[in-house]
Amino acid sequence: MMIVIPMAGESKRFREAGYKGSKYELLLAGKSVFRHAVESFSYYFQSTRFVFIHGSGADAFVQTECKSLGIREYSLVNVPQPTRGQADTVQLGLEALGVQDFESIVIFNIDTFRTRFRLPPPPFLSCIDGYLEVFRGSGPNWSYVRPHPNQPGRAIETAEKEEISDLCCTGVYYFRKLGDLKKCLTGVHNTETDESSAELYVAPLYNQLIRTGASIGYYEISRDEVIFCGVPTEYERLKDALEHIDSNRLIA
Repeated sequence: MMIVIPMAGESKRFREAGYKGSKYELLLAGKSVFRHAVESFSYYFQSTRFVFIHGSGADAFVQTECKSLGIREYSLVNVPQPTRGQADTVQLGLEALGVQDFESIVIFNIDTFRTRFRLPPPPFLSCIDGYLEVFRGSGPNWSYVRPHPNQPGRAIETAEKEEISDLCCTGVYYFRKLGDLKKCLTGVHNTETDESSAELYVAPLYNQLIRTGASIGYYEISRDEVIFCGVPTEYERLKDALEHIDSNRLIA
């Protein structure tokens, strides 16, 4: 298994709000947003390969942070051209690395902090082809999972920014096989028109697997186990809240 963190976005909303540099370099309680996000997976630093897919100019920063964090094995992939979103970034990066289709992957955001992250227990993982981590909530900006009415923990539909249930995605996406993600993206590309330029999100891709009979699950956590820092208002709110708090407590 490998943990894949795409971070090739342009930080457009932060730049438009007057921030300098990339979002993941901003500081919170003395640590970069990057560090807070990656520390979510500290349990796996010595056992799992990490892949960071970034834009130009980030190599030195990412290497310094990874060494400081003590990550045993990591790879950096530079994707200099703009991508069509998180799913596209992941595909480009893993293809550049030559990752095999049978590899299991976990995808996560560089602007989200997931406290005390652990994979679901083996009995759950052994019977699904992929899963989305969720919490109970509502709002127009989340990805969503519609649960199966008769099979707890199974998804029958996923959606982006459409409230099909109260199960909101945290940004943790698991595929038992990278090849399944690639097939989904191929399916999207084959059905698009030349004029299509829609952003490629990860969550809706699971619908293709569900339609083919794959077992797609969801794994619920409590809302207080995930912290979002994707827009300037969230960052400023965290910055204010953490001004007098030990930064180690953020994702402890």
